Amino acid sequence: MKRSAYAQAGVDIALGNRLKANLPRLLARARRPEVLGKVGGFGGLFALSTHRYRQPVLVSSVDGVGTKLKVAFAMGRHDTVGQDLVNHCVNDIAVLGAEPLFFLDYIGTSQLEPRIFEALVRGLATACAANRCALIGGETAQMPGFYAPGEYDLCGAIVGVVDKSEILDGPRRVRPGDAVLGIASSGLHTNGYSLARRILFEQLKLRPDSYVPELGTTVGEELLKIHLSYGPLLRKLLRKFNPPRVASNRGRTTAGAVHALAHITGGGFTDNIPRVLPARCDVVIRKGSWDVLPIFQFLAERGRIPETEMYQVFNMGIGLVALVAADQADALLRFIRQHGHAAWLIGEVVRGSKRTRIE
Repeated sequence: MKRSAYAQAGVDIALGNRLKANLPRLLARARRPEVLGKVGGFGGLFALSTHRYRQPVLVSSVDGVGTKLKVAFAMGRHDTVGQDLVNHCVNDIAVLGAEPLFFLDYIGTSQLEPRIFEALVRGLATACAANRCALIGGETAQMPGFYAPGEYDLCGAIVGVVDKSEILDGPRRVRPGDAVLGIASSGLHTNGYSLARRILFEQLKLRPDSYVPELGTTVGEELLKIHLSYGPLLRKLLRKFNPPRVASNRGRTTAGAVHALAHITGGGFTDNIPRVLPARCDVVIRKGSWDVLPIFQFLAERGRIPETEMYQVFNMGIGLVALVAADQADALLRFIRQHGHAAWLIGEVVRGSKRTRIE
């Protein structure tokens, strides 16, 4: 059968249509009852049920996977980066108290590869299902000559919902004396890969299949560890420690034990924690109060990276920070650990000027 002129130019519409025909099977788990219609329309339909909320507020975020994709290309493994993307986006809205509703993805590539496309969508669907989030639609763009052969870009947007009274508003609720809890990451998550790749592959001349005794695994396996989702944990945590606020005898409302949450992504501790601080508060982070993962020690030592830069580029083994009422810190730690996450008391809120201090 003669290929169309467009296919000869590098855009195979027929192949794209065949791959998209499999989407209902791939996305079967990544649905919610509120989703209307079928995948493949001009837009995704989601019937938001408002009876659960007094004042529903939609919360959105958009992100990509960054140069972690370069590791996926080198490994020929594409089933994890979709999970990274969804989990990262879920965390970004979960720190505001939001429940994820639906997700939209974008895949741009020079030429569609069925094996890679299915692995990416399978990863997206796996994470959406784990987070009770519908994968409601997306876009796949074939752009020959724009991307290098065998490479692609992956990004996505998420929409969630939270009741207005339950939004976590750190600048209004954080105060001196609050305790700072750190919840463990799995590794680099999705940030700092440009620096990590330079150290590991360019300076040290390692390969993705190089086994590193200090890491207990290969470089590639370490770098492709999936970005953890804290969404399910945070929903349980907030239900228990920040129940819907009710008026007290004096007409005030109780704020709950969790005052603010920060997702430790690009910018590390230095740039992310101040985003949830009042103007006259600092956070003091106590070094040595948690188990820094071997990958960060390895990068700092072999790459000769100053400590201040390490804390601004990487998560250092802490993927999420919670600023909480000090008298509830122990109970919160027990709850987090009981739900399968390592966590530590890593600092406190003090008077200051909206900065993170590493001491």
